Amino acid sequence: MATVTLRKVSKSFSRRVEGVRRDVRAVDGVSLKLEDGEVLGILGPSGCGKSTFLRLIAGLDTPDSGEVFYDGQALNEIEMKDRGIGMVFQNGALMPHWEGRRSVGLFLNLRKRDEELPERVKEVAKITGIGLEALLEKRPKHLSGGEVQRVGIARALARDPRLFLFDEPFAYLDAKIRAQARVELKRLLNAFPVTSVYVTHDQIEAIALTQRIAVMRDGRFEQVGSYRELYESPANLFVAGFIGTPLMNEFRGRASEGSWRGRSFGGLPIRRDLEDGALITMGIRPDRMRLVAEGGVPAVVERVTPFFAERYLLLDLQQGRERWRVSVPADMQVMTGNTVRCEPDPEGILYFDTLNGRRVG
Repeated sequence: MATVTLRKVSKSFSRRVEGVRRDVRAVDGVSLKLEDGEVLGILGPSGCGKSTFLRLIAGLDTPDSGEVFYDGQALNEIEMKDRGIGMVFQNGALMPHWEGRRSVGLFLNLRKRDEELPERVKEVAKITGIGLEALLEKRPKHLSGGEVQRVGIARALARDPRLFLFDEPFAYLDAKIRAQARVELKRLLNAFPVTSVYVTHDQIEAIALTQRIAVMRDGRFEQVGSYRELYESPANLFVAGFIGTPLMNEFRGRASEGSWRGRSFGGLPIRRDLEDGALITMGIRPDRMRLVAEGGVPAVVERVTPFFAERYLLLDLQQGRERWRVSVPADMQVMTGNTVRCEPDPEGILYFDTLNGRRVG
């Protein structure tokens, strides 16, 4: 295993944007420390720099500035063959004309350790699931997407890894196979406590597989923490809006003498040190909006979306020019066109500076 430290790492690429070639900062001054054996998830929209960040850790790209360290030693001082990196890509990245066994055994073959392969395959099979031996006799074109990824993970394990890097390994799998693959990988990470970085768009995967999550935007980490920390105490509007399903409701308003006032809701307590008239956005999750029999704000139900497995209904509501969502128990009788009354749970309200997005309460 290894401790990985990044100190003010940046990387730019030259790209053509609207017909003009410009330098684009893919990773912008990132500093981070991965503890020995930790699994870190990287979440963020497409093009935010996730894959470039992974390549910088692997040494496949060289930073323009800043440094990467393995156990306190500069990465550029470590020979590629001695870094002990196991990397799993979106498409498995297997040689198309090689049987799986040759791909898995490449590392040992290059080091003249072929006699270790049978025992290593047996060990890896215990972790990646039964039937691996049969997969090793096939070429990639004869394997399903999930099987290709199992061979790719087996190849990574065969390298005596100190560090695992996963670049959206299940992106092209269907939902059922993806769920199975997630379980197998979780078993692998428990049995093989190797320092790991897992890049994904899928929050469910990030929750299931990682201890900490870094939310990335425009080459920077907006916030790093557990999923609960990101969900319950987001640092800014971007994190609040990116983390959580269904998405957080956002209401524009202003601070006024220690209260927040918006178009539909108002008179809610807020920090008194905020300047009167300051533009403040109120954020609240759909499950923290309450339907009430009396009082509250009347709104028309535009859509009812059932989530059977999660046992709730998601209501899309409209009141004047504002729209928001409320989640209610699955057995509640409510139909499109109904008028309901709702109010925010004060314990679930978050406030953000509308102009810069920073959390203010």
